Amino acid sequence: MYARPLGPGARLAPLEPRRAAEFLANLDRCRTHIAPWVGRSFVATDLESAEAVLRRYWDAEALTGAGIRGIWLDGVLVGGVMFVSVDTATGVAEVGCWLEPAAEGRGLVTRAAGLLIDWAFSDLGVDRIIWHTLSANVRSISTARRLGLTFQEADDSGDVPMEIWSTTNEVWRGRRPADAPDAAGTAESVSDEERIDALAAEFFDAFTNAGRSVDLFALESSFLPGAQVVSHAEPVRVESLADFLTPRQILLSSGELTDFKEWETSSTTLVSGNVAQRLVRYAKSGVLRGVPFAGRGTKSMQLVRTPAGWRFAGIAWSDDTDDSGDRGDSGG
Repeated sequence: MYARPLGPGARLAPLEPRRAAEFLANLDRCRTHIAPWVGRSFVATDLESAEAVLRRYWDAEALTGAGIRGIWLDGVLVGGVMFVSVDTATGVAEVGCWLEPAAEGRGLVTRAAGLLIDWAFSDLGVDRIIWHTLSANVRSISTARRLGLTFQEADDSGDVPMEIWSTTNEVWRGRRPADAPDAAGTAESVSDEERIDALAAEFFDAFTNAGRSVDLFALESSFLPGAQVVSHAEPVRVESLADFLTPRQILLSSGELTDFKEWETSSTTLVSGNVAQRLVRYAKSGVLRGVPFAGRGTKSMQLVRTPAGWRFAGIAWSDDTDDSGDRGDSGG
């Protein structure tokens, strides 16, 4: 698989050992951002180790087809996708990714990973793709969902909770996501509405602690500096993002609120130039201090287009008054 377009100014191409300096510069820009989610051996610290990482993938590709592909945006390497492994005996391949913060929100990883999965099924003879991720990695799990992968199992074999998502050749061919490029490399355009859909999905998914830990502060990159969250209560509360996230992080991590999840039941997005409004109906459920509860409500999300993609400028929310008050007040 050679160079493929990913959209305006973006392309996917082999990341060869000779590009070690570009790779190291990319890692330097996102080292802190990706360090919690990728293996230590991947995050090279100097030119020699950067070349060693790329050569390891280059050698693996010659043996099994496993390899690494870079994502370039306006001529700058900003991330990539790779086969973590390809098991030719079992027909199972694992796909992974990384991306620097400035390139998030454009659908680049979704389209790049879609290309890689297409290629694995059509050219490598793979029968099954797996996506192995930390349970707290909200963005990774959201990408797996956008790709049409399904949750397979929790992996508690290590020190931190992990999840395995997967798809098969048959399922992939039947329900390949709309924004995934095909094996021929035709990248379909991703609309503003679809990008905002993905951003909203990441927001709701971040608060889910059913079977996994949460890191709400991973959401900060999805918001503009100075963004505010407004809750319709008595009295109405206007909070900074940090003031909104901090008590909810404690509530969702302390064991006081368990099995919590919140999800959209309907939404309408209006885009006008570089600003957008998303009106959402949501539902939520969980167990608060041992008592199960469920609720519904409305969120109004204000968004602004930035060079890094769509970002939240503010969110206003209100629980329905016929539900259980403010019980489980985490996501909204």
